[in-house]
Amino acid sequence: MSLGRCFAGHSLPHKLDMAAKYGFQGIEVFYEDLVDLAKSLPGGDTPSNQITAARTIHDLCAARSLTIICLQPFMHFGGLIDRQAQAQQYEELKLWFELCHALETDLILFPSSFLPEEQLTDDMDVIAADFTVAADMGLEQQPQIKFAFEALCWGTRINKWEQSWDIIQRVDRENFGICLDSYNILGRIYADPAAVNGKTKDCDTVTKESIKHILTDIDVSKVFLVQVADGEKLSSPLNESHPFYNAEQPSRMSWSRNARLFYGETSYNAYLPCKQLLRAVVQGLGFEGWLSFEVFNRRFCDRDQAVPEETAKRAAESWEKMKVELGLRTADDVQPRLQAML
Repeated sequence: MSLGRCFAGHSLPHKLDMAAKYGFQGIEVFYEDLVDLAKSLPGGDTPSNQITAARTIHDLCAARSLTIICLQPFMHFGGLIDRQAQAQQYEELKLWFELCHALETDLILFPSSFLPEEQLTDDMDVIAADFTVAADMGLEQQPQIKFAFEALCWGTRINKWEQSWDIIQRVDRENFGICLDSYNILGRIYADPAAVNGKTKDCDTVTKESIKHILTDIDVSKVFLVQVADGEKLSSPLNESHPFYNAEQPSRMSWSRNARLFYGETSYNAYLPCKQLLRAVVQGLGFEGWLSFEVFNRRFCDRDQAVPEETAKRAAESWEKMKVELGLRTADDVQPRLQAML
């Protein structure tokens, strides 16, 4: 996805080629790409074809020496007021376990739900209980499946990392941890695309406090993934007159779909304090896992066949900048490792 969307004609093999060419060592498999491949098989998008597609993706990655880090996103899981729909999610999760085994990965990413309020409970005990069921199901798998829970900055009930961490503590399972995403953390407490200056009130103070709490509150062993993206400072507020405006979704979601950037891309008007946040996670917490570029951008929807190579090159340049600014060790030093989410 971060190297071009499949619906724009950007094939998975080509994106994998570009990821390998520009030095990426691992990828997150975007479910959209897996389904796109399954649809191309006789019979279309069936569970059986999804499993076949997952095996094919595994082989494509193995041929390019790319590790599959996770499968994502399992959307809108947990807290459904319609308990029959919640039960159906557990059934769907069983298929995802099979997909993970076929991909030979052990991690599923849960983003927080952004369904309408009337469809979601505000009872955190219920939400935590639903995730606990999922975690216990994952523990029964061979090999076991882990889950990384991420707070989307436009989530309905959970939109800050502190709230996702609270759920993780309530679940209290070894295979249920957090995904820290620079864009979603800073997109809530620092940025406001609907504001004239693109920022929230007291953004600098609030961000400093949040980073302090990351250092004091989070157990690094429960950080399963760190996703990295910057954000474009828009030339005008994202309101009804803005080209990104969509009346059916929050402004932060519209901004996310159109204007994420790779780390430190100031030439594209990147303005989030990613460096300070990521320094805290990597140097302060001592995180040693995968760093993933998760970027959505309007450019990735263009049918221009140059998009995958162009974006892979941008990502590689961003990595070099990030490596210097954060004092990261190289891949030869084992950690942290460079990752692209296709």
